Amino acid sequence: MRTQVGIIGAGPAGLLLSHLLHLRGIESVVLESRSYDYITSRIRAGLMEQNTVDLLNEVGLAKNLNKVALPHDGVQFTFDGVLRRINMQELIGRRVTIYGQQLIVKDMADIRERVGGEILYEAEATQISNLESKPSITFIHSGQEQTLECDFVAGCDGFHGLSRPSVPGNLRKDFDRVYPFGWLGLLISAVPPSEELVYCHSPTGFALFSMRSEEVTRAYLQVRPNESLENWSEDRIWSELRGRLGQHDGLSLVEGEILQKVITPMRSWVSEPMQYGNLYLAGDSAHIVPPTGAKGMNLAIADVCVLSRGLIDFYQNNNWHYLNSYSETCLRRVWRAEHFSWWMTTMLHRFYDANPFDHKRQIAELHTVFDSDAGSRLVAENYAGLPLEPWQP
Repeated sequence: MRTQVGIIGAGPAGLLLSHLLHLRGIESVVLESRSYDYITSRIRAGLMEQNTVDLLNEVGLAKNLNKVALPHDGVQFTFDGVLRRINMQELIGRRVTIYGQQLIVKDMADIRERVGGEILYEAEATQISNLESKPSITFIHSGQEQTLECDFVAGCDGFHGLSRPSVPGNLRKDFDRVYPFGWLGLLISAVPPSEELVYCHSPTGFALFSMRSEEVTRAYLQVRPNESLENWSEDRIWSELRGRLGQHDGLSLVEGEILQKVITPMRSWVSEPMQYGNLYLAGDSAHIVPPTGAKGMNLAIADVCVLSRGLIDFYQNNNWHYLNSYSETCLRRVWRAEHFSWWMTTMLHRFYDANPFDHKRQIAELHTVFDSDAGSRLVAENYAGLPLEPWQP
């Protein structure tokens, strides 16, 4: 097989890149190790920055999103017995939108299929070769080993994928921070406590109340990273959810059937550089942020904007400028998102080895930020999203 850009991974990054290239007449093939049903049903992040939504509208990928997504003008925080709301629309003229990642993946995959885009599902990439000249990707599909020859490889296959290890170890440097807690993620058949997200700091740990729809709550509880799900009975879950949310006017916790529960560890991680030869890493292949800042999917889409611009400029103008500066350009945004996510995580979570001084200092920091217009604006600007790089030259 032969194409111009070989894309490994059919998540938001890989599918969006394929679509943006298609709009400018550039061929691509997407290799995805999982099935269509799997990638369009796995529950993942669901908060989209304003600029992400604007981009999807610009390139014709937001038809379903605009029908059912839940836009939020503000975000709420509880701590020290008080409730604070940041009105992002009022402060900075932007907002965020709730739309499940599996839904945007389905939208993108279905549109790519309708326009003849080539996505090979259950196609596992096993080797990437000749990255410094004319790359090729070896993969297994329908029990047969095949080769995809291409000009460039986009590694959008996540933390455990093949792409990042294809960068020589002596040229790659990883930066890592593992947090001493995880999140117990809950999917609950119940109306959310609020129409907006609620972040909760409490003496017993962090909690977050989000949603997947107006009838389905997505909630998270801070737990120890080695915690067992068996230790979390429904009675204990509801007791902790009530205690960490607290009593506040306008917030009401409705109990319902717990449809799903899973424990996820928390980490910050970046791999540099994000390019080697004709291989370019995007999304979780190159960086992971703790979900407190809601940046994961949005960062992947930001990477793709930079990469598409470079590839379009190369094919249209034989110009390598944007491709050569891909890693440097992306990493400026990545590290700002890493800082914001780290800051939100350390400010809102209870550290198990903290002493009373640490707790008092944390409360003071929360008041300093959320009782201040300047502090609220800082949160709003980063939470609603920094401007995206143009996706075409």
